[in-house]
Amino acid sequence: MRKIWEEFEEFAVKGNAVDLAVGVIIGAAFGAIVSSLVKDVIMPPISLLTGGLDFSNKFVILRAAKDGSTALNTPADAAKAGAITWNYGNFITLLINFLIIAAAVFLMVRAINKLRQPTAKDKECPACAMKIPAKARRCPHCTTELTQAAET
Repeated sequence: MRKIWEEFEEFAVKGNAVDLAVGVIIGAAFGAIVSSLVKDVIMPPISLLTGGLDFSNKFVILRAAKDGSTALNTPADAAKAGAITWNYGNFITLLINFLIIAAAVFLMVRAINKLRQPTAKDKECPACAMKIPAKARRCPHCTTELTQAAET
């Protein structure tokens, strides 16, 4: 039992579980920020340009309400009255959220990839292919001695 506990502790504390937990928490916070950005910043000007159109409350009634209600202004009102609705406006809002998140992640990955590219001061070790300083005479990773030809 002790061995299992030690393995679990190593997995949970020293492994990737902590990194994954941090990623999930940051992702949830980022999702909330993007949802607010779409709902509170992007959609109001679109609504203004489209004459007050609010996508989140757009829906089509597929089956009328059981109680015969006709004043169904939101999908929530329709659901409360027992109507079956097709909530395409919510889908449009979520699609905009997704596009913004995808663009932000793309830009972030692109920036990280640019940071990872070797600079003019770096070169690649011919033996281990690791990035090393251009003036290095020995690779700090594999300790290979570098010849003049390798230093170009």
